[in-house]
Amino acid sequence: MKSARENMFRSALLLSLFAFVGTSILSITHNATKDRIMQNERDALLQSLHNIIKPEMHDNDPYHDSIKISDAELLGSDEPVDVYIARKQGTPVAAVFASIAPNGYNGKIKLLVGVDLNGILTGVRVISHLETPGLGDAIEEQRSDWILGFNEKSLQNPSEKHWKVKKDGGFFDQFTGATITPRAIVKAVHNTLLYFRTHKQTLFADSGKKES
Repeated sequence: MKSARENMFRSALLLSLFAFVGTSILSITHNATKDRIMQNERDALLQSLHNIIKPEMHDNDPYHDSIKISDAELLGSDEPVDVYIARKQGTPVAAVFASIAPNGYNGKIKLLVGVDLNGILTGVRVISHLETPGLGDAIEEQRSDWILGFNEKSLQNPSEKHWKVKKDGGFFDQFTGATITPRAIVKAVHNTLLYFRTHKQTLFADSGKKES
């Protein structure tokens, strides 16, 4: 009887030990992966900022000249999002929004949306997504030039009613076999332009207060 209890105790101890080791390994792996993902996103963000805001447009460091704003409906997140401000000799010339397309095929799509003072897009880039490889991932600049189709577009070009994919009667192309992904991005970029139009003055005023 004693031997049976000892065996049960040893078995329970071994199971507890294995569970502890397994949990520790999972935790370490998760933390390492999380840090790597965050670093990859930061690197992608910096590269995209440089592509969206050309060096001749500004003389400040937009990455460190930023503010946080909130608008769940137009910016796609319940949490505050970053806006990076480009300036020339202290005067704002453009803003880059870290907007989110919340309704991608496989979840949220993180974007950078650049808008100049006239409400014209300086560029759009995808920072991270979970869209289907071979279909939805054509939103990446490295895989197709689709995302470059937003360059120099505005609420007047195309007209607001045409800020949709062609399948919905709009201006923008969709992908063969994948309409949800481009539809989500077109809507998110359009919403960002709507936010900029409404909040342009206060946006740059708030950024100026931060710098003062």
